[in-house]
Amino acid sequence: MPRRSARYAMVAEKVERGKLYDLDEGIKVLKSTASAKFDETVELAIKLGIDPKKSDQQIRGSFSLPNGTGKKIRIAVFADGEDAKIAREAGADVVGAEDLVEKIQKENFLDFDVAISTPKLMRSVGKLGRLLGPRGLMPSPKSGTVTQDVAAAVKEFKKGKISFRNDKFAGIHIPIGKVSFEDEKLRENLLAFISYLISIKPPAVKGRYLQRVAISTTMGPGIRLDTAKLQGELVKR
Repeated sequence: MPRRSARYAMVAEKVERGKLYDLDEGIKVLKSTASAKFDETVELAIKLGIDPKKSDQQIRGSFSLPNGTGKKIRIAVFADGEDAKIAREAGADVVGAEDLVEKIQKENFLDFDVAISTPKLMRSVGKLGRLLGPRGLMPSPKSGTVTQDVAAAVKEFKKGKISFRNDKFAGIHIPIGKVSFEDEKLRENLLAFISYLISIKPPAVKGRYLQRVAISTTMGPGIRLDTAKLQGELVKR
């Protein structure tokens, strides 16, 4: 069990243990736990009723949050020739082909948040699976990061499009904004993502799909949300 700081213990007292909060109250409590000197990210954690070992129950994709994430995203694009030029003009932070693959392999260069590749370069990018895969950075058609239209992809991810996939514990973890966001913007982002997550529920999944939902700040404790009330909110939308 990791040792918690005195600051963490102090803000954790603001969260009632065992309570399931409705969304509006949960956001207010979340903001009260933000005590860092920087604008903390608001994280959404969801435990799904899937079997992560089964291929027909994997959850993976990309989604554009209505209000973005508030984070400055660094994007690497694997492309050459005219595609590389287009990627740079669209705002990509790092662009390269075999040279970029080599830099990542030899220097462990991972100073980016999203990796995008043209289909042509995926044969080379595939060599990076062991480095990029565990970090959720491996380009994939399902997440919209393997595409011929690199300009559109770069612009979408710069605006706040996120990639997600379930982990081995059937969990999904994504950022949904910053503590400085208005409550309504955090609310919209959270509900929009959960609505999308429900829409892509695999047919093979039986039983309760949304098992646990929690929000937290970068440095703060988790705040459990009432999943039944959340789904009621979705019905109203």
